Amino acid sequence: MSKGGAAVSDAMLTVKDLKTYFYTAGGVSKAVDGVSFQISRGEILGIVGESGSGKSVASSSIIRLLPAKTGKIVSGSIDFDGKDVLQMEKKELLAFRGRDVSMIFQNPMTSLSPVFKVGHQMVEMICAHQKVSKEEAYQMGEEALKKVGIPDARRRMDSYPYELSGGMCQRVIIAMSICSNPKMIIADEPTTALDVTVQAQVLGLLKEMRDKNGTAILLITHNLGVVWQMCDSVMVMYAGKTVEYASCRELYHNPLHPYTWGLLDSMPKLSSDSEEELKTIPGTPPDLRLTGTGCNFSNRCPYAEERCRNQVPELKEIVPGHFVACHRQGENQGLVRGGAL
Repeated sequence: MSKGGAAVSDAMLTVKDLKTYFYTAGGVSKAVDGVSFQISRGEILGIVGESGSGKSVASSSIIRLLPAKTGKIVSGSIDFDGKDVLQMEKKELLAFRGRDVSMIFQNPMTSLSPVFKVGHQMVEMICAHQKVSKEEAYQMGEEALKKVGIPDARRRMDSYPYELSGGMCQRVIIAMSICSNPKMIIADEPTTALDVTVQAQVLGLLKEMRDKNGTAILLITHNLGVVWQMCDSVMVMYAGKTVEYASCRELYHNPLHPYTWGLLDSMPKLSSDSEEELKTIPGTPPDLRLTGTGCNFSNRCPYAEERCRNQVPELKEIVPGHFVACHRQGENQGLVRGGAL
């Protein structure tokens, strides 16, 4: 899929039928179970879904950063700019992370080492991926901190992470990710710990990188307002699978999957009455060790039929560029949002 004039043949990242499982004493959890998507140069793809839907595991699989003992990519392919990521040797993989793809992790406090100063960590990262001196790397790091809105950047370079707030650490992580001008940035909840003013500044910076350098961005978020503001395309995940995939405008104006309806309906609206209760999706996500026999959303879907519980729905193209995995869509008379059960 693509948008904004980016041709499919211009895809920078192509993920096909990715399956990433976790092997534990309690069984096998299908964290990502057959996900496919593409990102073109200069495209921003948003991945949305509840916690535990597989968003972060899918992104970690792209850079092969999984727990060594429990996490495993079972099948599928990951092609980045003509290179097979799953066949990369350790040295090539280390260069791939940071130089080609940078990742903004969800938890900033565990992404920085507490025993080294911020400047030391930034210089080390820059020198690992660019042929510059330590003095030049220090200047680059300081400029990057200024870009993400950190005041008195020089003093912060000489600070330890524990001396900074969570939001400040998050901005340091974002600054580190943009220093090497990567071809693609994976941003996993990049603005969670930031106030709205800094959030707008960071999102603007990501857009600027896309516009100036053609940087592709994979944006993982719960904030559907950010998705509308930032993304060209959107993939909705639920319990390890893709349930809907479309351009951002198409998804918001014509959502087709009942789960997507639930996500959009749960957004608070400025026009809502102050005493009106927020809508929620009843029930809880399924145990990922027990999925794969039917539609994973069937236990929470008010439109579910018997076949939904016994047959896994195929991700099919309903209209050009709009894919949905629902047995009851694509028929002569598909489901209508807010319609009769």
